[in-house]
Amino acid sequence: MTRCAIAAAALAAALVTGCSDGGAAGSSKNGPAFRFAPIVRTDIVRTVEATGKVTPRNTADGIPVGAQVNGKVIKMFVDYNSTVTNGQVVALIDPLVYEATYKSALAQLHVNEANVEVRRAAVESAKAALDLAEKTFARKQSLAERKLAAQADFDSAESALARAKADLGSAEAAVKSALASVEQSEAAVSKAKADLDYCTIRSPVNGVVIARKVDEGETVVSSMNAVPVLTIAEDLKTIWIEATVPEADVGDIKVGQEVTFTADAYRRRFKGKVRQIRLAATTTNNVVTYPIIIEADNPGEMLFPGMTATLSIETARAENAVVVSAAAFRFRPKDSDRASGEAPRGRKIWLVGPDGKLSARAVSEGVTDGSFTQILDADDLEGSQAVAGYETARTAAAASGDTRNPFMPKMPRRGTSGTAPEPKK
Repeated sequence: MTRCAIAAAALAAALVTGCSDGGAAGSSKNGPAFRFAPIVRTDIVRTVEATGKVTPRNTADGIPVGAQVNGKVIKMFVDYNSTVTNGQVVALIDPLVYEATYKSALAQLHVNEANVEVRRAAVESAKAALDLAEKTFARKQSLAERKLAAQADFDSAESALARAKADLGSAEAAVKSALASVEQSEAAVSKAKADLDYCTIRSPVNGVVIARKVDEGETVVSSMNAVPVLTIAEDLKTIWIEATVPEADVGDIKVGQEVTFTADAYRRRFKGKVRQIRLAATTTNNVVTYPIIIEADNPGEMLFPGMTATLSIETARAENAVVVSAAAFRFRPKDSDRASGEAPRGRKIWLVGPDGKLSARAVSEGVTDGSFTQILDADDLEGSQAVAGYETARTAAAASGDTRNPFMPKMPRRGTSGTAPEPKK
């Protein structure tokens, strides 16, 4: 029998039976009878238990792939459980109308580009007319100054110069307008091309199709939001588990802690780590819970989205530690059973002295799992027995027979990786 098995057996016997006449030290025929908790060396693990749902990574319900244009679905290239890659074509909407719109927009762009060239030619013509008007005006002005030309000729040349300048400004403005029309046509071409491209629906990620919303021949109508066509779970080789933990336990959970969990579909344990502690609290019937995200490998993609997982989050561990039942810390002796002297303050356990009186020993607590507690710097206490309570008629009756208390805490085993229940065999 191993040391842990011996320790567990001793602790179980002490917690059930207690002392009797001529029994353990500290009891006498007329003295009090105590129940003892042996102080042994073993491993102890503190865990937080929770349940959660298996989900794909990054999104709880998968990534929806939708149609951004209206039309009839003429081809579906994937089905349920199909494996897809990023950029793979998964569906095709009838592109006939969008091809016509694209060609029309492209033709209008060519027309507007040609119109720009016409407007630029008009600018060059206006510049030539302005140059001629400036020369004519200069010549008429020189003749008018020497009284060799009529005033009417000079006024006519001045007016022609003004008209030429105005015509040049108008031609340049027409060029800007034509360029703006080109930009508008380019935007229309881009939109028409985008709508045409949207007829070909592609996968945004590597993953597995977990839902198909439409069939071939069905018409989709997109309004403000994209109409879902498929739902893809991203790479099920790694999954997330979204669990809810009460506020009383969330303080013990840290990112990176080891997690073991089981699923009802399999008789085995899986391992993961705490990836995220989300701050979005939920209150239900005055109970505040926080979502915890667990990331775990999915060997053989055995775990499916939506499965329920029973989690055991390891928050603390002490190996080869000196431990005692937590009941020993709750024991408070009668004054008549205590040895003389003042008991130390703080956490303490009670031991039976040679005279049968109880003496207190101050101790420091380490890791506890609620049933057993580690005692720090107390190697000398290993093998001793702390008092866990007074013997009652019920415990005495249990000691005389072979009856065991079903509610008695069990000693933790050595070498365990958590306190989650073993899968059924």
